[in-house]
Amino acid sequence: MSKLKLNRIKVALIENDRTNKDLALHLNKTEATVSRWCTNEMQPSIETLYAISKYLKVDIRELLVSTAK
Repeated sequence: MSKLKLNRIKVALIENDRTNKDLALHLNKTEATVSRWCTNEMQPSIETLYAISKYLKVDIRELLVSTAK
């Protein structure tokens, strides 16, 4: 069974020339946690998504996969 791609954190990090390690340090989370978000194994809370959007200076909606067709 394939994982649902619910977030674009990995893409947003690449677009902003940041690494998982950078984000983990900023949020005081482990690199393993950030890695699980980037691979969509687990999802961050809304509050954490907001913190990520502020860190990357992107609209929070850019961190989510669009449901529009």
